[in-house]
Amino acid sequence: MSKQLNLNQTAAFLQAAEDVLILTHAHPDGDTLGSGFALLRGLRSLGKRVRLFCPDEIPPKFSFMADAIKFEHYKPQVIISVDIAARKLLGDSADDFPVIHLAIDHHAANESYAENAYIDSTAAAAAELIFNLLCQLNAPITPAIADCLYSGISTDTGCFRYSNTTAQTMRITASLLEYGARAAELNRRYFETKRKAYFAFERMALEGLRVLERGRYAVTVLTRAMYDECGANDDEAEQIAAIPRQVEGVLIGATLKERKHGGFKVSLRTYAPADASAIAKALGGGGHTRAAGCIIDNKCVNEAQELLLAAVREELTRMK
Repeated sequence: MSKQLNLNQTAAFLQAAEDVLILTHAHPDGDTLGSGFALLRGLRSLGKRVRLFCPDEIPPKFSFMADAIKFEHYKPQVIISVDIAARKLLGDSADDFPVIHLAIDHHAANESYAENAYIDSTAAAAAELIFNLLCQLNAPITPAIADCLYSGISTDTGCFRYSNTTAQTMRITASLLEYGARAAELNRRYFETKRKAYFAFERMALEGLRVLERGRYAVTVLTRAMYDECGANDDEAEQIAAIPRQVEGVLIGATLKERKHGGFKVSLRTYAPADASAIAKALGGGGHTRAAGCIIDNKCVNEAQELLLAAVREELTRMK
């Protein structure tokens, strides 16, 4: 069980930390990377040695965050995870870090895997917590840090469209703009620019879209054959995850993405009163009320869909 820290205690922990390693989760998104690189840059400005580990390749649209960063070789004394609710989200690297000293996270379902934890589930993104910590540490918020934090917040809120966006989210974002975040350029990069392969991928996903449960549930499947035919990647699959929920009347949208080594990664998106995290938890996963996910291993596509449908029906029953 993690020792729960508040903002001041976490800042003191970071102030005392030396030779730091920051962990981001597998299949990295804008929040884990933006939080990680912002924290790295902020701690380095305080004279600390810091490097970052990502279990998977960083998507090209986020690669700028690592610009001009060189990593030194040293034995980490303090290991910090950012935006990681469960150890298994480190993927195949999970066993490489038996001890994690601090988890900084905004997931209410954090599994208390670290020795210490700074968790605030009211935050729209872990990047909000990193902003508050850097301010508490009096670390300068450079334009590069502002870009990283803006990336985390904007991507986790769907460019401020999702219900997790709060007044505090907007206040922090306004501050990031004042610190030099390139909002227009980053918004175009994240939300308005897509490869040609994506459009073919989206077309196939739409062709396979099914609306079930009296119009309240929509689901599509992305197979490896579709990936190969279109030349699509996992980052583009994440963009498709929002589509099933966009159908009028749908409360629960799901995307099943076939994994390279078998099984399926499930991405869930919901509207109130449906709880995405409850559905994911029933299948061994977790996440937020409006966005969650899980892994269904060792099942064919029909079996995976039936397992998911059973969990969806349980949630729809609960809502009555």
